[in-house]
Amino acid sequence: MIAESREDLPAPPDGARAEDATVRDTGEFGVIRRITAGREQPAATLIGPGDDAAVVSLTHGTVVASVDMLVEGRHFRTDWSSPHDIGRKSIAQNAADMAAMGARPLTFLVGLGCPADTPLAVTDALNEGLWEEASAAGAGIGGGDLVQSPHITVSVTALGDLDGRRAVLRSGARPGDLIAMAGETGYSAAGLELLTRGIAPADAATRECVAIHRVPRPPYREGVSAAEAGAHAMIDTSDGLLSDLGHIARASGVRINIDTAALGCPEPVRAVAAICGTDAMSWVLDGGEDHALVAAFAPESAVPKNWRLIGSVSEGKGVTVDHTSRSAGGWTSW
Repeated sequence: MIAESREDLPAPPDGARAEDATVRDTGEFGVIRRITAGREQPAATLIGPGDDAAVVSLTHGTVVASVDMLVEGRHFRTDWSSPHDIGRKSIAQNAADMAAMGARPLTFLVGLGCPADTPLAVTDALNEGLWEEASAAGAGIGGGDLVQSPHITVSVTALGDLDGRRAVLRSGARPGDLIAMAGETGYSAAGLELLTRGIAPADAATRECVAIHRVPRPPYREGVSAAEAGAHAMIDTSDGLLSDLGHIARASGVRINIDTAALGCPEPVRAVAAICGTDAMSWVLDGGEDHALVAAFAPESAVPKNWRLIGSVSEGKGVTVDHTSRSAGGWTSW
């Protein structure tokens, strides 16, 4: 399914240059046409933008759904992140939720609020980022909504398919399970620290941390790999490793211990911590918005190759680090 050609986009109003046109100049439906023009939908999207709702084909009659909202000034800053980055981040954090359930993303629905004088260059770049990350996650954008608002706000609903498997919940961890992780943590918090302090990225390590803060890199396909391997419980590290493992521990009624020697600390995170005079491991344990995946596996099951063991599950409650109690920090939207 392909929408109208981008060559058929509405022209700016009389006297306005295309590069200077704004959302007010073009109107709601003109912007929607710009957002949808020339975009090819994946086969699962039977009805895309243009009707009152999208229609998505499901393999086994179930759908996994989640929604997240990003608000300017709270979840992103336009002086730190480009519109393209903001679009990618908006999809990434939702696609990570699909992966954490063991689901494959099918389509995303995007609600965009912005001031009427927002340049079309901003909404165009935001849209490019949305589509780039949706494609990277193996899905498309099936529709959405556009409204006027005082600040840029992006709300994304993700729909996914379990392909006949059961969803991997937070409540399935059992004593004796092993804890494994796909992806890394600490990068986003390190990048945020640099941006907050006004320290310009000057080398590969600092550039990497800032880039991941702007656009996280969830290991999308590892969620399905974990589900296929029989993972008992899983979550993505949106709030921080300890905080999110705490969700699993509470839901499952178990204790989880993290082995910091096995967890390790990425070299770029250590490099930024040295610049800032900060404990790098605190970012690895508590820094949010990396969207790595952590899961509990039975000891007799094969842990997928792109996952590494970082801890274990026992009877009890809470989360310990090297068998010592530690309060979790972590990121919160409030």
